[in-house]
Amino acid sequence: MITLLQRVTQARVEVGTEIIAAIKTGILVLVGVQADDDDATARHYVDRLLNYRVFGDSDGRMNLSLKAVEGGLLLVPQFTLAADTRKGRRPSFTSAANPEHGKRIFTAMVDYARASHDEVECGKFGADMQVHLVNDGPVSFILD
Repeated sequence: MITLLQRVTQARVEVGTEIIAAIKTGILVLVGVQADDDDATARHYVDRLLNYRVFGDSDGRMNLSLKAVEGGLLLVPQFTLAADTRKGRRPSFTSAANPEHGKRIFTAMVDYARASHDEVECGKFGADMQVHLVNDGPVSFILD
């Protein structure tokens, strides 16, 4: 699994003209599921995301986690994160999960996140989504 975590002051996902998910202060996470990911991988990443310290404390240091600030978590599936871009001029998706497996693991991730945190929203697997965000900082981390 590859995730791109972005600290945001607001974020939303639209499918067509409908807003399907939105958060205020929190983290937007783009999620690339790989072929060898399983439910344990999904749980591991959720635990990391909820506890990764990316928010400022009273001294302005990144010492607070999403759980500590009680922020929103917006998970968005993004197949292209699993691309191998090391060679050539066209990405290879050989390590990416097939759609059925990717959807199952992403759904397990969302379910585990909802069981572990109060405010969890998600994009729609396989949909053509428009993702809007205000990156706070900007602060972005790749977790893989």
